[in-house]
Amino acid sequence: MELITSQLLTWLLFSPLVGVGVMTFIPQARTNMVGVVGIGATAIPLVMVVWLLFLYTPGEGLMQFSHEIDWFQLAVSANQTLAFSYHVGIDGISLPLVMLTAFICFVTAIAALLYIERRRKLFFLLLLLLEVGMLGVFLSQNLLLFFLFFEITLVATYILIGQWGGVRREEAANHFLIYNGLGSGVLLLAFLVLLFLGGTLDYAGLQNEMRIIIATTDENELTYMLWGVFLAIWTAFAIKLPLFPLHSWMVRVHSEASAPVVMLHAGVLLKVGAYGLIRYGVVLFPTLMSQAGEVIALLGLISLFVGALIALVQTDLRRILAYASMSHMGLVLMGIAAQNEAGLSGAVLQSVSHGLISALLFFLIGALTVRTRSTSLARLGGLAHPYPLWSGFFLFAGLALLSLPTTSGFISELLIFLGLFAKHPLLAGIGTLALVLAAAYALRMVLQTTYGKGNAQSQLVGSDLHRSEMVPVFLLCASILFVGVYPQALTGPMSEAIQLVVTQMGG
Repeated sequence: MELITSQLLTWLLFSPLVGVGVMTFIPQARTNMVGVVGIGATAIPLVMVVWLLFLYTPGEGLMQFSHEIDWFQLAVSANQTLAFSYHVGIDGISLPLVMLTAFICFVTAIAALLYIERRRKLFFLLLLLLEVGMLGVFLSQNLLLFFLFFEITLVATYILIGQWGGVRREEAANHFLIYNGLGSGVLLLAFLVLLFLGGTLDYAGLQNEMRIIIATTDENELTYMLWGVFLAIWTAFAIKLPLFPLHSWMVRVHSEASAPVVMLHAGVLLKVGAYGLIRYGVVLFPTLMSQAGEVIALLGLISLFVGALIALVQTDLRRILAYASMSHMGLVLMGIAAQNEAGLSGAVLQSVSHGLISALLFFLIGALTVRTRSTSLARLGGLAHPYPLWSGFFLFAGLALLSLPTTSGFISELLIFLGLFAKHPLLAGIGTLALVLAAAYALRMVLQTTYGKGNAQSQLVGSDLHRSEMVPVFLLCASILFVGVYPQALTGPMSEAIQLVVTQMGG
């Protein structure tokens, strides 16, 4: 038992590969068996994450369950050798995102069994590979390991977008690859400079080295290089978030990819950007972050408003949610820029909340698309009568999107604005106006679809949500309410890690 506990994160990280191994021996034609094995394989890490949550003890050290193995050494000169290690660990910032990853992958696997009919085996293999990549990103304690898992998510997502979805899915996949590939290149350059400066890519070691370098460097020495690395890291993760004006690829992905893929993308992959900004943009450069905080808050405010305004005039459900995601990620950025415990806690909580709500919305839109063959507001309307269950859950998801109290979005936005008013009161005051816009586009989307006039009635296929579709819907709704009613389940474990980040920034 002690051996399993000490290596728990490694078992968790690679547990989806059990499904890959079993699925290899299942014939392509046995599609139902492939789906059942795929769901079972995503259930394994979910069970392990629940176990991890019970074992995790707040206040007993920042990084817990660390597992480190020497990997390889690289001689760079006669007197210097660089050592690289496999190193994973978890703290209060990564724990909520690991939980989100395991949960969203599980409900996405159920959605894939329901809605993916073509090349199902390949889809599940890529889904499980993507889960390994996402878990690795959040668990890595070594920058090289982080980058390798980051690239795994890039490749798996590219294929998933390009193979399943609308008629322009390949164009969307190519835009995804171009933007994110450039972001990866910029990130790799930044990591190489960090290796040059700190002599290590181990996260804890590099954190200490950067603290010494920043404290002992004269004003004119290395200053430009440090700012260059800082801006490179922020640019790379701003693309991933995405931040205006680097968002066009995300709109294409959310419009063209299949519903299960968008559930993964909006639910988890966008949060890699937020996590990277906190882990590498803030923690490694607390001094520079303090100096750039107001500019970053302003960029977040611009994304918040631009996304909400464009969402307000869109006529397609998927595009409304794409711009809504951009708006919500702007809010996450403003929480990070607040540089205090409330703002950072709100940013992490908002990442989890948006992941749950967007996964629910895209699942419901996927179920609707199967029945109406359309996501256009002009063609949809009056669905409350033929599809009362679907309409009820869509109304709940819309209310959660506009952050109704007792839903997860309410407490996360409250924390962000509490942090912002303490640090940037003017920007916070302007930002609250965007909440009115969010209510407007969310209610317009829901009311037009359920009670508005449209011509979908003549094209309806099938009945209301059936039992198998109710499982992921119920799980997602319950999780949104649970986080909204009992946020302490997430804010408790993250408190110690957030306090340390704030202390390092001089807060």
